[in-house]
Amino acid sequence: MKRTAARPLVTGAVSPGAAVGLGCATGGSSALLLHLGTDPVTTALGLANIGLYAGLYTYLKPRSEANTWVGAVVGAVPPVMGWTAAGGSALDAEALLLGSTLFLWQFPHFFALNWMYRADYKRGGFEMVGVNDPTGERTAGLIKRYAAYLAAVPFVSAAAGVTSPMYAIDAGLLLNGYALHVAGRFDRDRSNGNARKVFLTSLWYLPCTMMLFLIHSRRWHGEVTDEDHVDGEATLLVRMQEVISAIRAKGRELCMHEALASGDVTVGSGKAKTALDGSKCPVSLGSDISTVQVGDETSDDDAIRDE
Repeated sequence: MKRTAARPLVTGAVSPGAAVGLGCATGGSSALLLHLGTDPVTTALGLANIGLYAGLYTYLKPRSEANTWVGAVVGAVPPVMGWTAAGGSALDAEALLLGSTLFLWQFPHFFALNWMYRADYKRGGFEMVGVNDPTGERTAGLIKRYAAYLAAVPFVSAAAGVTSPMYAIDAGLLLNGYALHVAGRFDRDRSNGNARKVFLTSLWYLPCTMMLFLIHSRRWHGEVTDEDHVDGEATLLVRMQEVISAIRAKGRELCMHEALASGDVTVGSGKAKTALDGSKCPVSLGSDISTVQVGDETSDDDAIRDE
């Protein structure tokens, strides 16, 4: 393949034996670091992913198009590892949603790349969808299908209460709306230029949707306490939490939908002061806001639900 012709193993700068040795050394040392610094589940996921990539995925590349789906599983595991390393369960809704996002994202990303370099993959002897799809119809159909699946994830996340309703708007409609538009353009004109637009869109799409997931996550609402500081200094986690909280507060100021969904919009004053019912907001999916009374017996924390 021209795309990989200058790599050290291909040019002979590194021997196959040295490459295997380096792979084993780095894989083993990384597993050790995971064992020492995280937990058994994260370590097991890491080792299994190395095995899946170096084993089944590599074996299938010259033999079956299924290698792309196996490779997508490999790409979906790291965010789950991050979640379990932070103390969560691999079966938590957040872990499943993050893993699903990475799994689905890889298909538009890779099928576009595969189409652009289909002749190169064919020369390399790899079994890829683009190699076996002379018209591009299957490639375009798969890109559109998985882009549509990906667009559904923010709505599921918001409906399940994992993120605020605005995640469905920011990521579900805006980001994914553009991604679907680009996918549709490639379907209408299956040129390398349009495939490149799909590929480039996937590059900025992923960090954007991950950041929006973080910003709209319902887990980033706790107050910072003295226990979250070390020797009087805020930890990195605390600083991140403060930044996220500031961004979300600004978002509620600018967006009426977010304010309604968070219960921050009130009417009246004194004991008659009430928060508007967020369920009336057209984007407050799964909202459980109800009218509340703010009096001497209730605090602001009881009256207004944090996002």
